[in-house]
Amino acid sequence: MPSDISKISKIYPQRWYDPVLSYFFRLAVSGFIPVGWFSPALPSEHERKKVDGHFDLEIISHCWMYSNMLAYQLSSFVNYPPSKLNVTVTVFYSTEDTGTQELLNFFSEQQVENVTWNWQALSKEQLFRRGIGRNKAAFATKADWVWFTDCDIIFHQGCLDSLAEQLQGRTDTLVFPLSERATPMLAQNDPMLQKGRKPQLVNIESEEFLTLYRDRAKGEYQIVHGDVARAGGYCSTLSIYQTPSPTWCKCYDDRAFRWVLGTHGKGLEITGCYQIRHVQKGRYKKGSVWTKLRSEIRHLQARVREPSE
Repeated sequence: MPSDISKISKIYPQRWYDPVLSYFFRLAVSGFIPVGWFSPALPSEHERKKVDGHFDLEIISHCWMYSNMLAYQLSSFVNYPPSKLNVTVTVFYSTEDTGTQELLNFFSEQQVENVTWNWQALSKEQLFRRGIGRNKAAFATKADWVWFTDCDIIFHQGCLDSLAEQLQGRTDTLVFPLSERATPMLAQNDPMLQKGRKPQLVNIESEEFLTLYRDRAKGEYQIVHGDVARAGGYCSTLSIYQTPSPTWCKCYDDRAFRWVLGTHGKGLEITGCYQIRHVQKGRYKKGSVWTKLRSEIRHLQARVREPSE
């Protein structure tokens, strides 16, 4: 059911000291500042609830100008509904992004067993600092586990039921999938990206995806125990990550979140995690020098990560 967390859009000019705060917290996460200064009070592992059987999961995503990828994510819940857990799908968005609004309107009409839609509107300035929405959702969640993700992640066949099996009886702070399937870097005119522009159910050809491995959690694969989320929020003690911004912010809060939790996470054999990788960032100004530079960097990162034949 759609609902607005923040219905009033305000102007949030960047404060002169925001870049200083941002740099300070990036230095802190690198080990220059004791983490104890900012660590939230979290329940110990023996105080946390263990799930046994069917349980509740909340998946939290953000979308700004990426409705063509969000279409694949939301379709995956319809195409492959979970049977071993209940899922609340929370999407933070801005009503100024009309493409995403139309897509959410379409999926609001889709009735899916064990899936509850939860659309949360923010002002775009709040949306541009991803930690704000994640923090609100973390404190408000009633779920046993919370999955912080991005809108280009697809929960393919068996993914959520695989997660349900892996989480039985666990009380870890943070877990993540040990592997994922990812596309090569897609150009803006790629048919997959074009297909998602129309509000409709879509699916993927999974053989087009490469298998990638990881040894720690990252921004779209941070699965947190619900008791931990409710106690500590998401970077709630780090002020810069709760400050609205007039422009989209790079997600340095991901690393900061793991820093205050004191863990890179526990890897689990979770199947069916897919990611659509793309060169052009919709949230940045098209044609700018920085946009072109980012695209080149993303190509280089992809070449480094992709397995050799």
